[in-house]
Amino acid sequence: METSAHVPVVVVGSLNADLTVRVQRHPRPGETLTGDGGGMTPGGKGANQALAAARTGARVAMVGAVGDDQAAMVALSLLEADGVQLAAVARREGPTGLAVITVDTKGENSIVVVPGANAGMDAAAVEVHGELIGAAQVVVLQGEIPRSGIEAAIGCATGRVVLNPAPVLRLEPALVRRADPLVVNEHEAAEVLAQLAETAHDVPAGTSAVQTTPAADPRALVDSLLAAGVRSVVLTLGGAGCMMADAEGITAIPAAQVDAVDTTGAGDAFIGALAGRLSTGADLRDACRFASQVAGFSVQGVGAQPSYPRLEDPLPPLAAHAAS
Repeated sequence: METSAHVPVVVVGSLNADLTVRVQRHPRPGETLTGDGGGMTPGGKGANQALAAARTGARVAMVGAVGDDQAAMVALSLLEADGVQLAAVARREGPTGLAVITVDTKGENSIVVVPGANAGMDAAAVEVHGELIGAAQVVVLQGEIPRSGIEAAIGCATGRVVLNPAPVLRLEPALVRRADPLVVNEHEAAEVLAQLAETAHDVPAGTSAVQTTPAADPRALVDSLLAAGVRSVVLTLGGAGCMMADAEGITAIPAAQVDAVDTTGAGDAFIGALAGRLSTGADLRDACRFASQVAGFSVQGVGAQPSYPRLEDPLPPLAAHAAS
């Protein structure tokens, strides 16, 4: 079933309503704290990335699902306002996905996600939109829908696959190697590398990430992922920027020079901006530099989607040098 005309960027993933609470500090186990309610805003890693891509000027379609509750209107509100095509978003009985987010005074967050309608995005639900996915220049995927849906989307894709396995699921190694790029933080990189290592003849199945990955060395992590057959890698390092690697080598890219207010959704802003810029034909290095600026802009505002820049917003400069 075709749901839309050819669209350069197709995001297959989650849509949530985010309930944000601001706290002085994050609670300890068993502790109750009083916080300030920030209200409910649209979220979900898939929707966040779709919005960030659209706000770079890219034409974007979203493939996903929401429930039949009032939270669905919240989840779709900014995507609709910014022109993301939503014909491939299903409306299901039951609740929309929900994320409960606590943000401390340093801007650091912790998040608990209840999947809701996202749990129904399996292979069958994704393959209905195979023509839309197959026609895209860039297909963007995360880890907040079922494994079978992610694998089906990669199978449908003929263009570039941007894979952000967050949270990390156990995917077919051959499909992980389709990523171009694989976008991961250090923890996710170690988990993915451990899974890929299990398929190597000289590594016994079940070997842990601690035994198979160079834990404290970002460059070694990137080298190891390339050696394991991943086409290109972007390793995000928070306030230290990112490290990207492809067949031409490894480049360290600095973060933007900003004072962070709220880091919620900054990684999604990075990935959406990256996908949007790649869809214009930019090379991966230039796309990463642009994405770092967009992510830097986003941490200066509160929440995920509401903090993402539009085309007219001036982006912060990158630091002169990447952190070592």
